[in-house]
Amino acid sequence: MTPAPKDLIAYFSMEIALASEIPTYSGGLGVLAGDTLRSAADMGLPMVAVTLLYRKGYFLQHIDAHGHQTETDVLWAPELYLERLPNEVQIHIQGRDLRVGLWRYRIIGFDGHQVPVYLLDTDLEGNHADDRRITDHLYAGEERYRLTQEAVLGIAGRQMLETLGLQPTRYHMNEGHSSLLAIDLLKKFWESTPDPSLEACMAAVRKLCVFTTHTPIPAGHDRFPRALTEEVFGVKPVEMVATIPRLLNTELNMSVLGLELSGFVNGVAVRHAEVSRGMFPGHEIHAVTNGVHSATWTSPAMQAVFDRHLPGWRRHGHTLRSAQRIPTAEIVAAHRGAKQILIDTINAQGPHGFEVDRFTIGFARRVTSYKRLTLLLRDVGRLHEIASRWGSLQIVFSGKAHPKDLEGKRLIEAVFRQQEALRPYVRMVFLPGYNMNSAARIVAGVDLWLNTPTAPLEASGTSGMKAAHNGVPNFSVRDGWWCEGYIAGHTGWVIDATHTGDTPADDQDAQRLYRTLDEEILSLYFGNQPRWAEMMRDSIALAASYFNTHRMLEEYATRAYGLSLPMHPTHR
Repeated sequence: MTPAPKDLIAYFSMEIALASEIPTYSGGLGVLAGDTLRSAADMGLPMVAVTLLYRKGYFLQHIDAHGHQTETDVLWAPELYLERLPNEVQIHIQGRDLRVGLWRYRIIGFDGHQVPVYLLDTDLEGNHADDRRITDHLYAGEERYRLTQEAVLGIAGRQMLETLGLQPTRYHMNEGHSSLLAIDLLKKFWESTPDPSLEACMAAVRKLCVFTTHTPIPAGHDRFPRALTEEVFGVKPVEMVATIPRLLNTELNMSVLGLELSGFVNGVAVRHAEVSRGMFPGHEIHAVTNGVHSATWTSPAMQAVFDRHLPGWRRHGHTLRSAQRIPTAEIVAAHRGAKQILIDTINAQGPHGFEVDRFTIGFARRVTSYKRLTLLLRDVGRLHEIASRWGSLQIVFSGKAHPKDLEGKRLIEAVFRQQEALRPYVRMVFLPGYNMNSAARIVAGVDLWLNTPTAPLEASGTSGMKAAHNGVPNFSVRDGWWCEGYIAGHTGWVIDATHTGDTPADDQDAQRLYRTLDEEILSLYFGNQPRWAEMMRDSIALAASYFNTHRMLEEYATRAYGLSLPMHPTHR
């Protein structure tokens, strides 16, 4: 990499997955952020990150014998993992001054390059009691709580970098939560420019800002009533924001704010960018398809195989393209070792009776209605009949429902209700407390990765990329990354959602799922193991080699950050 000496990318994200023990993430958005920064460290990219310190985390998930989810706060000690810094800033919100403190975590890359992550903290002496709780919980509280959190992230976060003597050449806003930093930049240009014009100041901000939108779900784009924004920031600052075209009438849309004040905007898959352009007409929205950090999500056994045959794979993700030279027996053996670890983990949690020789399906992600956790269980009789003919099936479920998502909680309960009905030929388990550690065991240890969102509501779906790194084929609705990653006969199977007549879409998708599982997937697994092993190897060579954060960051660096990168010999 050949960045200019003064290049610096500041990456802002509401959540960042640093480690399972540090509860500063809830799911895919945070894991993607963490993987991005881990690749930046490996690649020597000049990057720093800003997020919030969540003293009580997202939540600890508890599941009782009937599948009822309850939540408690996370208990952790930041000082065991983070370094407290003396830096402070003060911002004015809700009619009073708010002090914001700082912690630091260092991500160390393959060659020792460090990417610092700065975590903002409002639990300081002298702050109003309510203000001290602003950085307690991730994705909790009502609109006011969220808006004050986003003010701390975007406004205090940007100003905190100045106290550190840092002058970013790009600010990358990972979702709309941090978009207020663009307003703070606009204010800075306005106050420091002689005879400023709004257009000139906006142009200056756009040169600095990059915005990534992550969801086609309307509820995923934060909106705040104008009256609330005036209560939090004051009438005059809101009036200034309202002068920006398309930005503020009756509400402040944080995604629109990011779109309006960024020079480069992208979705996280080709299909997602298409959907986003429909949601936000008139905006140029590029596609930079997500990836995962290869070394983080590849099992130790599979890493050893890659180390023997593909030196340099940790440094350059495209090296995995040469996985075709690896003997399939080694891939199968490494996967079996990872599968045994998963089976042992499951059986240690109760009398589940899982066995390493049984075909195992994995489904683990945030539990919400459009993800369709129970699509595989829609016709219990059909699933039972399929499993009985092929011997037996094992299904591993995991994921958290937001505390206020009652429908998501009911889906978890539905899994538990079906357990007895499917015995003895289908064994199911729901593993509570989904986090980075459990996710790594599941994606590496199952035989098939299942993904069944309602299209086109899946922006990306990085869990399937993690499975591919471990030689696990995918079986997914054609949405998100799978529109690009699916190669018939090589990386997995697809559920084409073409709906006709009066039959509900979920019923039609379920029937396609059962038919493909029965006639193609299980038929191949039990009838032609050598060909199945080749598909495992193809998943690594054709999917993992591209869908990794090293490749993703190379795209951001050249297309969004204005950095130049050396061309690898295999690049075209």
